[in-house]
Amino acid sequence: MPTSSTAPFYIIGTERSGSNLLRVILNAHPDIDVPHPPHILKYFHALEAGYGDLNQDKARRRLLKDVMRLLAVHIYPWGLKIDADAAINQARPGGLFGIFGAIYDQHLAHTKKRRWGCKSTFMVHHIDAALKRDPEAKFIWLVRDPRDVAVSAKKSVFSPFHPLFSAELWDQQQRTALGAIAQHPGAILKVHYEDLIANLKPELEKIMGFLGERLHLDMLEHHRSAAAKKGAGLSESWKNTGAPVVKTNAGKYRSALSARHIALVEHACTETMDTLGYTRDGADTSPPPSILRSFYALQDGWWQLGVELRSAVKDTNHWRRWGRAVLMAGLGWRRGTP
Repeated sequence: MPTSSTAPFYIIGTERSGSNLLRVILNAHPDIDVPHPPHILKYFHALEAGYGDLNQDKARRRLLKDVMRLLAVHIYPWGLKIDADAAINQARPGGLFGIFGAIYDQHLAHTKKRRWGCKSTFMVHHIDAALKRDPEAKFIWLVRDPRDVAVSAKKSVFSPFHPLFSAELWDQQQRTALGAIAQHPGAILKVHYEDLIANLKPELEKIMGFLGERLHLDMLEHHRSAAAKKGAGLSESWKNTGAPVVKTNAGKYRSALSARHIALVEHACTETMDTLGYTRDGADTSPPPSILRSFYALQDGWWQLGVELRSAVKDTNHWRRWGRAVLMAGLGWRRGTP
């Protein structure tokens, strides 16, 4: 039965798996707030120790100041000024995760909705911390065929570009999710992207039942929402969120990847694909020689340059993304300084 839960939830998995589509669908619910994520944990988890003892107010404020700098260059601007004093006072626990949660709490209050969700798929690595803060938190693990993830990643500024590297990331993150679902089976729901687009309403009913919520008809018209239109206008990588769900948007790898690239993906993901029910094409999955990995790394860099140039022409938020890269590089360089 539907409840009035305020426990947060997380969309986890791997980028280019349809997580932004699911975000705008869930955000269309009148009681659910799923803002586009600034990926606070992704960018600051490795830096957290460099801020000193976060039980001390000065260290917490230094960390929060830099997190707010990240928000200032967020590639999907929130249009919200964070109250730093309130974030410090309301952070639970007092470290990075508490600050992250307090910021999301403020965004929720700004929208006047009841419950927030986080679409940062990288939170797959922080499930235990999320449950420590909110024992009733839920996780929607969105899984997509790694070969189609590789197709999408080749054109996106947000992922590894070469199919081998995107496949290795996919395999790592799905294995992490498999371990987490074994440990917390009641907290995690596995949803296949292919099922979501082919059977939108039944899959959404399953998701909403898991969250203890009712399906709202606005969710089936997500592309008409302001959030979907805003995202589609900011980046070519998000353009599909501004259109109705395409039921046939699966299996594109068969025409978009070469036989060699398909084999590389299947080599990197063999066991995990089998576990998650993705039938392999049976191509040669022998590992590439180390010299070829070096060549693929060069290809990855070359493709990245091409995608970046395209982004400069097509995306209205490319300056913000580059500003974010400069900011985080500088903060990484300063890590551990007082």
